[in-house]
Amino acid sequence: YPSEFLVQKITEDNQIPVHLHVSAPLQYVAGLKGNALVEFFHGNIAEVENEELRHLMWSSVLFYKTPNVEVMACVLLSTKAIYFLLDDSFIHADEHQSDFWNKENSDCENSSFHLSCCFVLKLNDLQSVNVGLFDQYFRITGHSADHIVTCLTRDSYNTHTFIQQLMAVLSLLARTPSPEPVDKDFYSEFGSKNTGKMENYELIHSSRVKFIYPNEEEIGDLAFLVAEKMDGLSNLPSLNILLYVLAFQVNHVEGSTQNTSLLQPKTLILTSSDLFLFDEDYISYPLPEFAKEPPKRDKYQLADGRRIRDLDRVLMGYQTYPQALTFVFDDVQNQDLMQNLTLDHFGE
Repeated sequence: YPSEFLVQKITEDNQIPVHLHVSAPLQYVAGLKGNALVEFFHGNIAEVENEELRHLMWSSVLFYKTPNVEVMACVLLSTKAIYFLLDDSFIHADEHQSDFWNKENSDCENSSFHLSCCFVLKLNDLQSVNVGLFDQYFRITGHSADHIVTCLTRDSYNTHTFIQQLMAVLSLLARTPSPEPVDKDFYSEFGSKNTGKMENYELIHSSRVKFIYPNEEEIGDLAFLVAEKMDGLSNLPSLNILLYVLAFQVNHVEGSTQNTSLLQPKTLILTSSDLFLFDEDYISYPLPEFAKEPPKRDKYQLADGRRIRDLDRVLMGYQTYPQALTFVFDDVQNQDLMQNLTLDHFGE
């Protein structure tokens, strides 16, 4: 029986983000409060009788096998496993998932019964947790491609809270201790002899699960990539990334009866001179150990980029979090108009 404080905390966390739409089954889960939520967990989700529900979080998730399908999930952390409660429509969203989700309940499809599928990742199968830049997301890695999930929290507080709870639960696991490490010097400890490149910061938990955090070089690589897109590598030393945030680009759907908008996940990067939107691969990097070949697409793909000097105004919505911002740029096709005029007039 969980404490009153824990029940209250889980009840408070059981809120779907207002800007994301979910199906009827998940709305039902989000409506549960207090002990009803705990009883729902033990009656419908928990796999063993003596496991305890420790944390609940609503987050968008990505699976390694289906990197293009971002889906809303209720993430439940217990003392035995991490459960991802998903919308049934996710199964039908991608035809390649028939082998990923072994669907046996096809007789329920035509009835009014709403089916939610639950993806289970046992804590004993957990190998590593990669925390994304500025704690905007984290990736959980198990022993195979089926057991890699990224949670796009888009919120450093939610990421930090989940990681803390996960570490606390992992501390309860009885695993055989690791052999005593051999004393290593600094270079063999932190450097890769093949590339000479510093590795990311690793924290090896007592349960032998690795928690991997990005280091400064990742920001440096990102700054180099951004400078490359700006065609201004000479400015690289002075280029600072001021802001990195996972956001949504809003595309209004025309012709629909309601004023609906389509939210497209984007990575927004602000420098001292430019504003960029990137399509980022949150699930494939860094490469899992069993990966035979590199991913089909780069980690960052430029979707849009504008100069700050062309920014005319910023419109702010009055709704509560999440805040909607509209950036209005001067519609000048040729950015260096005056320079080109000079060349055309005086040059050959």
